[in-house]
Amino acid sequence: MEPTRLFDFIYYQKANHPQAKAYNARDEHGNWVSYSTDDAIEIGNQVSRGLLKLGVKPGDKIATAIYKNRPEWVFLDIGIAQIGAINVPVYPTISPDDYEYIFNDAEVKFAVVGIGDLYDKVRAAQPSVPSLKEVYTFDQDPQKPYWKDFFSEEGQEEVDRLKAAVDPNELATLIYTSGTTGKPKGVMLSHRNIVSNTLCAIGDIPYTTGDRVLSFLPLCHIFERTATYLQTYAGINVYYTGTDNLGGPDGDIQAVKPHFFNTVPRLLEKVYEKIYSTGDGLTGMKRRIFFWALSLTDDFDYDKKYGGLAGMQRNLADKLVFSKWREALGGNVKGILSGAAPLPPKIARVFSAAGIPIREGYGLTETSPGLCFGRFREGGAKIGCIGPILPGIKVIIDDTEGEYRAGEGEILANGPNVMMGYYNKPEKTAEVFKEIEGVRWFKTGDIGKFVKGPSGEEFLKITDRKKELLKTSGGKYVAPAPIENRFKEEFLIEQMMVVGEQKKFVSALIVPAPEALQNWCQRENIAWSNIEEVVTNPKVLEHYQTIVHQINPNFSHIEQIKKFKLVPKEWLPVHPDGAEAELTPTMKLKRRVIRKKYANEINSLYAD
Repeated sequence: MEPTRLFDFIYYQKANHPQAKAYNARDEHGNWVSYSTDDAIEIGNQVSRGLLKLGVKPGDKIATAIYKNRPEWVFLDIGIAQIGAINVPVYPTISPDDYEYIFNDAEVKFAVVGIGDLYDKVRAAQPSVPSLKEVYTFDQDPQKPYWKDFFSEEGQEEVDRLKAAVDPNELATLIYTSGTTGKPKGVMLSHRNIVSNTLCAIGDIPYTTGDRVLSFLPLCHIFERTATYLQTYAGINVYYTGTDNLGGPDGDIQAVKPHFFNTVPRLLEKVYEKIYSTGDGLTGMKRRIFFWALSLTDDFDYDKKYGGLAGMQRNLADKLVFSKWREALGGNVKGILSGAAPLPPKIARVFSAAGIPIREGYGLTETSPGLCFGRFREGGAKIGCIGPILPGIKVIIDDTEGEYRAGEGEILANGPNVMMGYYNKPEKTAEVFKEIEGVRWFKTGDIGKFVKGPSGEEFLKITDRKKELLKTSGGKYVAPAPIENRFKEEFLIEQMMVVGEQKKFVSALIVPAPEALQNWCQRENIAWSNIEEVVTNPKVLEHYQTIVHQINPNFSHIEQIKKFKLVPKEWLPVHPDGAEAELTPTMKLKRRVIRKKYANEINSLYAD
């Protein structure tokens, strides 16, 4: 029987392909601990029985926050869902004030948190959250309430009764959007929303039962969470970790040797920067071979066939260079799905050409999340596009509200995956829906168009965020994302943000790639003391100006970068010193924050 509620996925796995290592993670000693399908079900039931003992009722909200993905999160999710309670996952990096706001808005009854400062942060908010009765930890500490302390062996009949009564159309989770401005909104997703989105992707990711997947994107984000339900359905062995222990000979990639993983473009960019810097640091014939192989990726496209001399060249490049890249990712990767932000075409091209297939997905928390993604089949993907719309979902392009280029408009979506609405915010909900000929469409806020795919089917191409469009003082609209993505293809540019709202021309803040810049300075005999000094060096500035001049012709006169400022500090999703982050947890630019932090630098670009 196909799943209809979130907790059905683990029971589907048990009935169809039970796994001995369904969920895995390292313990505090660094050893891998595995949980079987039966373990997950039993612990989930212990959670359910324990929550009932605490007085939790259907509709009550349980919050959770973790820094690193772990199986216990999944077991808690099962236990919450099957008694009709609501899981409220929150990002670990938010402030106590944010916890206070979210917990009050959702009327959270209990919270379960991971290691680090999470217990203290949530407890700091507790006096201002009347509904919050207790905060538990996943990790045993004599000074803190332990989550297993509320487990119970009694009451399974009541669990089974409540489980049978859960309606697929009922609210399953509240996910508070990270956002870049204002207070977060609680996205209401039903069981049906997420289950429908999970099932419509079945068969389009070439999983084989027993494959290993590495999970490190936050489980509180709907992208990784929905993927976990899909992997449970497919009988995949999921290995949970964090982004701090992925690479290197002792990292989790080498330990797990995964067949698949999900990621965000920023992490792929950092991997590419590392690969490039390593090649850039070579000398002699090794360096020439590296860049020769890299140059062969320039004309890559999915499904393109190479014969004759071109085929022999690529076979040689694969043996000498690309095979080493694959080994660095464990040697078994069959596919990587990138989401949450635009994937630069160069990243898709380079990795896929090296035998590491990357596909891009697109969606929003409000759409559970998937609307479309590039398929791992012939004709199912195209560089620079997302891919075909998922089955059962409708997408149209609306060009009636705004100034758009021909064929472009706001992307509107309709389907069983579209959210119930924003919690406690009917007016905000109304703002993001539009009725057209009796059909209620969700307004994504993204701008896009349809293009023909390799097999003739329609592919969705994203051109920008509606809210991120710049309007110059001359009244012309500029889309920042395509410009930023093109510039970030240059190995000396790690991050970039286009500015120019209500200004005469477009400028940019550029964060150099430190390792690549240091290698370049060494070759150019430029003394390297620290990056703060180097970014003011006239010769360095001249070289970046050359890069700008080379890339500008790719864009219209209005879109071209007239001035730029080099920024020596990397933009991060969290700062150890508690400073306001420049990136969201999913690595999107917080444009408002960056504009505020670098107001002086931006103003200096327009001082003349």
